[in-house]
Amino acid sequence: MHDWKHLWLPTLIGRVIVLVGTLILLIGCEASEPAPDPLLQILASEDPAIARVMQDPDKYEIQIHYTRISRMGDSVGFTDYTYRIDKDRYFYPASTVKFPIAVAALEKLNTLDSVDRDYRYYIEGDSVENTFAEDIEKIFAVSDNHASNRLIEFLGQNEINSRITDKKAGPIRISHRLGYHREDLTTQPLVVYLNDSLTTLTSPIVNSAPQPLDLIGISKGNGYYSGDSLILEPFDFGLKNYLPIQTLHGVLQRVIFPEAFPPEARCQISEEQREFLLTTMKTLPRLSGYPQDMYPDGYCKFFIYGDSEETIPDSVEIYNKVGFAYGTLTDCAYIRDTEKGIEFMLTATILVNENGVFNDDKYEYDEIGIPFLASLGREVYAYELQQLK
Repeated sequence: MHDWKHLWLPTLIGRVIVLVGTLILLIGCEASEPAPDPLLQILASEDPAIARVMQDPDKYEIQIHYTRISRMGDSVGFTDYTYRIDKDRYFYPASTVKFPIAVAALEKLNTLDSVDRDYRYYIEGDSVENTFAEDIEKIFAVSDNHASNRLIEFLGQNEINSRITDKKAGPIRISHRLGYHREDLTTQPLVVYLNDSLTTLTSPIVNSAPQPLDLIGISKGNGYYSGDSLILEPFDFGLKNYLPIQTLHGVLQRVIFPEAFPPEARCQISEEQREFLLTTMKTLPRLSGYPQDMYPDGYCKFFIYGDSEETIPDSVEIYNKVGFAYGTLTDCAYIRDTEKGIEFMLTATILVNENGVFNDDKYEYDEIGIPFLASLGREVYAYELQQLK
């Protein structure tokens, strides 16, 4: 006679084990599901300035990089969220290129024994005298083109590109000066006041000729003005400057948190130079001597304050660089509220050119672009504040 207990009992126990294991697996899978992407939640905001743009992000060529920051003791960690980031999809970086140019200028000054950023200099043949420090301050306070162009004469395009590329933040190609597209590949000599006498600091530097960029969206729109003539064909950005979000955000991270990167990937500047750069990046125009009625606090601070005349509280520090030209607005910022304990990094770009024509000075900066970036900054700030609670 068979002992049926010995036949069905092991089978029953086995099925129970399998069932319990399956439940544990299901619970584990459910628990390990990734948390919702906060950037997608933010972009789903009902704020009209965001909702209008998000109806057609392709049209506005949106790209966003948002970094949450965590601290544990002396160490810092990044959690990155991106939206439509693509280094192969072109946008015109405008004045944001002045940020890596300023970094490269400080690096080069750091290699010179006899000259520092407080020495006065001028471009040979020019009568305008400045110090390197003054030019870097003008770059961040009011995005001065002439100040940036003088630093290009000091460095040359090749050196700017190689210094940033060496940090492995991403690709870059600075090919021209700003405010005008000068084709001359040779820089002009710099004359510096050294020991109460004039000395030529740099000889002319011959730079490589830029090659046309082969990127998605390198030709834009349906027409452009050349002088007074309307040319009915897309505008070609192939020989323009190239600084993708990845690189711009990467340089910001290296300036704000150098300890988070290996020595070879850091900016080669002293801690004193870095403190000068940080102070300059956050200083508002009115604190640099510019009239507040012409340059309100939000003039070069698009995130949070760009669409208002509001005075930025002392507790809110925005270390950033903006750019706007050819209908493209970009901001790259580290934002910190020392009172509430909030800090984050945000880089974003948007194209606003409803009629598709370039060089006609008809861009929707105030109507669409700046409101979007300001609202985006406020929504990210609100999200960070909610996480604290």
